[in-house]
Amino acid sequence: MDPSGADSSGVGPSGVGPSGAGSYGVDRPKELRADGSLGGVAELLGGHRQRLADHAATGRLPGRQVMDAYRAAGTRAAEEGVPLRALVDAALAAGEGLPGVLPALRKAVAALMEGYERAQQAALRAEEDARREFVDDLLQGRAERLAERAEHFGLRLAESYVVAVARGMRDGDQDRIERELIARFGSHNVLVAVRDGLLVCVAPAMLPAAVGEFTHHVRARFPTGWRVGVGRPHRGPGGVVASYREAAQSLELADSLGLKPDVVKAADLLVFPVLLRDRSAIEDLVTSVLNPLLEARGGHEPLLETLEAIFASQGNQTAAARRLRVSPRAITYRLERIRRLTGFSPDEPTQRFTLETAVLGARLLGWPTAFPRPTPRPDP
Repeated sequence: MDPSGADSSGVGPSGVGPSGAGSYGVDRPKELRADGSLGGVAELLGGHRQRLADHAATGRLPGRQVMDAYRAAGTRAAEEGVPLRALVDAALAAGEGLPGVLPALRKAVAALMEGYERAQQAALRAEEDARREFVDDLLQGRAERLAERAEHFGLRLAESYVVAVARGMRDGDQDRIERELIARFGSHNVLVAVRDGLLVCVAPAMLPAAVGEFTHHVRARFPTGWRVGVGRPHRGPGGVVASYREAAQSLELADSLGLKPDVVKAADLLVFPVLLRDRSAIEDLVTSVLNPLLEARGGHEPLLETLEAIFASQGNQTAAARRLRVSPRAITYRLERIRRLTGFSPDEPTQRFTLETAVLGARLLGWPTAFPRPTPRPDP
């Protein structure tokens, strides 16, 4: 449509068709403007009635230029917030009293609706892009206009939020899970995005059911090997970043430690970041306590697994044997072997703590692969 309002198509913002008084905007101003919110419909459909009259007189259907003008009018109506029903009703009303205009009227209404729907789809895509960009900025801690944008999406950043992350996503999983979460909790309560290959869910701490529902959908849709990490509740934009990092780190820790649960919570793994804060100290502990196991016949791994099973079974050798699917006698033999090689026994409380800490550190740091190979000494 011509910006000046003089549109050769006969459909434009002028509100007056080629014949002036014959246009819909002039013929029916009262009906269109009875509701103040619909006052712009007459302007959008300027020239529409005259085009219908021309069709009634000539039998010619609207050409490409006219159809494009109708589509543009539909797009503008959507952008200005005019209800589709009001737009279509006004377009239909313009044909009242004009004989033989149904073919042209149908094409005009179809073009108006097409333009309207295109504008709505474009607006939805833009909103989705803005939402995902906001979540990405939120998770990275980029604070530019963060509070203002958060308000647009219904988030109150002064409150506490929890972040859950899921690994094992396939194409299409994000959109389906996001739709289901928003359908239940509302778009103002959950944010879903993808970051670093993880599906991320941000939810208020006061709404724990959201994280539970997120986990439920992950379990139902993700293939075997999925795992969910859950951060602790934190306040403010920085709190969202902290909870996200905790959730992602929980997955890494679970992998390093060989944990079996599909859902791991940062609150349950707080001791491990503490161990890693002084890396040189934990490395020294691991090498001092466990390096002698490298010289054992049959390798160190069966002995390390035995210690893990003993600690997981609270020192019960029979339960540890069941975990490892070996005989209790084999457990007794291995523990004695560990005591002879390292000088430490899990039966002694102080030594048990040292051994358990060393084993955890070994799993976290990838011992012995990531450590220098020690100089061999004779096997006792």
